[in-house]
Amino acid sequence: MKILDHLEEWLVTFLMGAATLIIFVSVLHRYATGFAIPGVQDWLIGINLSWAQELCIIMFVWMAKFGAAYGVRTGIHVGVDVLINRLEDRTRGKFIVFGLLAGALFTGTIGTLGAHFVWENGAHYSFYNFFGLEMGDLYEGPTTPDLEWPTWIVYSAIPLGSWLMCFRFLQVTAGFVRSGELPHHDHGHVDGIDEEHLPVDANPYGMDDNLHPHDIKHHRIVDSDGKGESK
Repeated sequence: MKILDHLEEWLVTFLMGAATLIIFVSVLHRYATGFAIPGVQDWLIGINLSWAQELCIIMFVWMAKFGAAYGVRTGIHVGVDVLINRLEDRTRGKFIVFGLLAGALFTGTIGTLGAHFVWENGAHYSFYNFFGLEMGDLYEGPTTPDLEWPTWIVYSAIPLGSWLMCFRFLQVTAGFVRSGELPHHDHGHVDGIDEEHLPVDANPYGMDDNLHPHDIKHHRIVDSDGKGESK
């Protein structure tokens, strides 16, 4: 499982970073071609980056599908659980298991339907052609406008990402049944920053001036003599 976890994280990180870099270079290139610098302008115009936008769209689609699976594993998805949390523990557990299994059923169905679509959209032809089998009248499938890649490669993100998401739902379900705990992600936590511990009497949501919340790092404690001390 650790290998799959790391592969999932590396893939999402790579796609996000590479897409950002490609977009940055593409925008910089488009802006720089506007400067009438002899020799340099002609050289920049000769560089074809018309494929950059299409590639970034494809990369973000793949990132979204596998990022969704990562979100299930880490508990990063937002859920409306106000009513669920008011139920008794046993009833609450049944609803949680039902919700997780419903998610697994949905994503598994999407993955299966997506695989059928990909297979009929050109993957069938490509696999038969690769292994030298008789193709008959198989449909070759369309290609993307700029990169001219077979579209079935792009659409493969649907079955692969959905099946991985289905697996994650089942994994979380098994973990919840075994331990009674769900993966939880603290949206306010930033890696590398130590957590601040509030004094017992501090109200982090209080606003003495009706405008600014308390500064946790410089919480003011009032002594008995009325003098304040920052801590």
